[in-house]
Amino acid sequence: MSRKPTGELRRGWTTGACATAATRAALMQLWGGAFPDVVSIVLPRGETPEFALAHRAEGPGWAEVSITKDAGDDPDVTHGALIVVRVTTSAGGIVFRAGEGVGTVTRPGLPIAPGEPAINPVPRQMMIQAVEECAATYGKQANIEITVSVPGGREIALKTWNPRLGIEGGLSILGTTGIVRPFSCAAWIASIHRGIDVARAEGQGHVAGCTGATSERAVQELCGLPDFAMLDMGDFVGGTLKYLRRHPVARLTIGGGIGKMTKLAQGALDLHSGRSQVDFAGLAEMMDMPELAAAGTALHAYELAGEAMAQKVACAAKTTAKAVLKATGMQVDTVVIDRAGKVLARCQ
Repeated sequence: MSRKPTGELRRGWTTGACATAATRAALMQLWGGAFPDVVSIVLPRGETPEFALAHRAEGPGWAEVSITKDAGDDPDVTHGALIVVRVTTSAGGIVFRAGEGVGTVTRPGLPIAPGEPAINPVPRQMMIQAVEECAATYGKQANIEITVSVPGGREIALKTWNPRLGIEGGLSILGTTGIVRPFSCAAWIASIHRGIDVARAEGQGHVAGCTGATSERAVQELCGLPDFAMLDMGDFVGGTLKYLRRHPVARLTIGGGIGKMTKLAQGALDLHSGRSQVDFAGLAEMMDMPELAAAGTALHAYELAGEAMAQKVACAAKTTAKAVLKATGMQVDTVVIDRAGKVLARCQ
């Protein structure tokens, strides 16, 4: 359970973290014979939160646990939802199933293949690790079917972009760190501003704004930048650029995945999925490939168009940023990263 640090917004836990905790608790009953009162898991960055069980049930060859999603102070649409996991003895390794309220992927371009439950790669790996650790503890074979459900998830998903992305029937089980950091535009943008202030005070002439942890790691390694030069920009490229326009440094590198960088290339300065979208007709025109107009995601378009699209996106994104910073004389370069952290394109 999360605790509120003095003067700070309270963080929460992702649906993936909740599903992992429920998986572990259910296996403790299935293989160990007793449900815990609370269950602890290890998150990707080493945190060890505890989760209370909201519901538990068992039967021949199966056990089920529900955990209430706590998003902390973030206005997450899944806050308060029940994340339900049923583990069932199987004969074929670890298999994932979409239960009630969990979507199924129907289009290419997402990190999960069409036909698979919408359980993202990091939560899958966290649950696999929980199964393997419990199997070792109880001397069992890791042959388990994991069914994840979210009662009411089909209705909640209508408030997300899942239907547009081709995720049908419910929500996605998400999370790369297991932690939900409170979403506050003012607080987040203020933190970007403070990061720029620190870099300037340190005499750091080169800073980087990245859209996520993967692109941040790749850009930091590519450019050899210290930690304090890395701005946790997220979706707020506009807030970053406008502050740099008033408080310039010598050089800015912007890094992100193909989806967010495509939106920047098309002129969007807020890259949040709820406030900007890829213009696929415009992308088709830019690449002179009419078939891109029917792409479901920018990643799908990239799979069709190849490296030439990534390079054009990188340079068009640079043009967008330079237009905001035109009076500063700042040098700008852009980097497009894939989901594994590989550099797809760079425009210097």
